[in-house]
Amino acid sequence: MSNNDIQVKEKQEAVASAELTKPGPVFTPAVDIFETDMEIVLLADMPGVTPDSLDIDLRENTLTLSGEVEQADHGEEIEILTEYEVGKFYRQFSLSEVINQEKIDAKLYNGVLRLSLPKVEKIKPRKITVSAS
Repeated sequence: MSNNDIQVKEKQEAVASAELTKPGPVFTPAVDIFETDMEIVLLADMPGVTPDSLDIDLRENTLTLSGEVEQADHGEEIEILTEYEVGKFYRQFSLSEVINQEKIDAKLYNGVLRLSLPKVEKIKPRKITVSAS
């Protein structure tokens, strides 16, 4: 993978590009990125995010992940210690022309988002058969 295939934008606390309409912290999900000959795989840690609260937006070669974790309802239980913070997740990535943007696939399982970013055909390695003349 070259540095131009997928570029990570800032790995710091996410800053919304517009004024937030809902108060609360915004977290930057930790990601791991792997590559095979056929695709680039991005794993994003987004604990507590459900498929309904996850939004993946792709426009102008920018892939945006955003998700929200709601405060759990504890009924009549009284909080003694709360370390788990709820809020929003937000992170953006710039995609190069190496990625086939029409075939990006996303799966969310146990709080981990798996994005499969297939490479375009012309980028995939292939064997060229040599024929005898």
